[in-house]
Amino acid sequence: MKHGKKYMEAAKLVDRAVQYEPTDAVALVKKAATAKFDETVEVHIRTGCDGRHAEQQVRGAVVLPNGTGKTVRVLVFAKGDKVAEAEAAGADYVGGDELIPKIQNEGWLDFDVVVATPDMMGVVGRLGKVLGPKGLMPNPKAGTVTMDVTKAIKDIKAGKIEYRLDKANIIHCPVGKISFSEQQLMENFEALMGAVLKARPSALKGQYIRSVTLASTMGPGVKVSVAKLA
Repeated sequence: MKHGKKYMEAAKLVDRAVQYEPTDAVALVKKAATAKFDETVEVHIRTGCDGRHAEQQVRGAVVLPNGTGKTVRVLVFAKGDKVAEAEAAGADYVGGDELIPKIQNEGWLDFDVVVATPDMMGVVGRLGKVLGPKGLMPNPKAGTVTMDVTKAIKDIKAGKIEYRLDKANIIHCPVGKISFSEQQLMENFEALMGAVLKARPSALKGQYIRSVTLASTMGPGVKVSVAKLA
């Protein structure tokens, strides 16, 4: 993959052989971000888990203290009085069966998170092939299958993010924007790492956190010291 001149200049700031302390890594990521837009800062956590085994799955959610810097569009599947409750809590879209053809046939995906009440999961299950691969399927572990739709929506709007293993057993999560202060990014990073560490599967033997890398959308990756994390 060819990188542009700006990226190459930014990459010179980072010593790839060094694992930086989290505060230094955050400062470097901010310094190395050169794009003309407000880049997202992401954390990539390589784990020692084997996600093919159910007992080694890592999945959950955490509310970042300073939010993600992104406006999140929430779709809620509900019926009865839960429809009004979801609308009052600030859901962007609320519906039921009538949304199935819109998503399945028309490819409507103008939302970032899907919340469903448990009694609607039979309906939502029919969208598994569409929502599943995009990581949009509601899940009780992530707090997106719940009767308390007000809390779910408020948490998501406040900066709740979901973390889960990908096929390579890596967790990818946003922790804010380049425009955030170093302190804001650091607080979000610590909140995410704290949640991921607590989620260590009891069945896992050996090292849990293998490596942690911080990077902005267009910037070079900065390795974070895992000595205190693993």
